[in-house]
Amino acid sequence: RAWEEFTPFLAFAPEIRKVIYTTNLIESINFQLRKVTKARGSFPTDEAAMKLLYLAIRNISDQRGGEAGTGSHGWKTALNAFALQFPDRLPL
Repeated sequence: RAWEEFTPFLAFAPEIRKVIYTTNLIESINFQLRKVTKARGSFPTDEAAMKLLYLAIRNISDQRGGEAGTGSHGWKTALNAFALQFPDRLPL
């Protein structure tokens, strides 16, 4: 039933498709955030919770390769495929 929505997905290179449909990175980040908040228990304010999540995300991005996200499995290959498919959209 959703074939018309699915077929444009097949136009992407296999490396790009893998990055799009893989949820491992998202699940990993969610696990890290749950681990941080569970250890803390409760928060006096919403702002305190947001600060803790901000610091946790900053540490996660440092561990996973920084802003470029190059710590993700297969990301460098996908980034090369993105650069070939969309040459005018990526900064050099």
